[in-house]
Amino acid sequence: MKLYITDTSPYARIVRVVILEKRLENRIAVIYALTRLADSPYYRINPSGRVPYLVRDDGVGLEESTLICAYLDGLDGNPIFGAPEGADEWEARRLEALARSLLDGLAVWSREIHRLQPERSSTVIKHEASRAARMVDLWENDIAHTLSRSALNMAQITLACALGLEAQIPEFRWRPNHRRLSNWFDRISTRQSFVSTAP
Repeated sequence: MKLYITDTSPYARIVRVVILEKRLENRIAVIYALTRLADSPYYRINPSGRVPYLVRDDGVGLEESTLICAYLDGLDGNPIFGAPEGADEWEARRLEALARSLLDGLAVWSREIHRLQPERSSTVIKHEASRAARMVDLWENDIAHTLSRSALNMAQITLACALGLEAQIPEFRWRPNHRRLSNWFDRISTRQSFVSTAP
């Protein structure tokens, strides 16, 4: 299998974490794609030009990190990252959606600040900075949830990859006044899958 990524994509990082956690690194070739270029050869592989993009052994391509992670998680017949059954299912899905919401906003913020100065929108930057501040405040409470501290799950992976964008967004200073969230992030960041994929 082939996985197309870029260094800066937090969505690609999520997939790379799952690959390491599932010990699939010997089955998947990681290829760095050239995106946002007018005639990139990558567009012949994936017409949308987005990453991550997984090309299975049968040649079929999968786009979107949630789909790719679910596929990789089930390859060994022992999925561990899906939402639990029973009473915790909707809480797990709620937390994953909150983590994804934070990540999506931060991805927009990051793209915007890396545009050429004349193309940047200060309105978009302010909007995403405000959204991130509200979401981090929310997570300071939700990080105490049992599912945030249980076995590694997709909500935790997504949240850690989102908070890790502090390395790409200098103005994303989320740690002050978020001691519990900061302590959680510092702990999960020592996990080898996060160390190996750090931006």
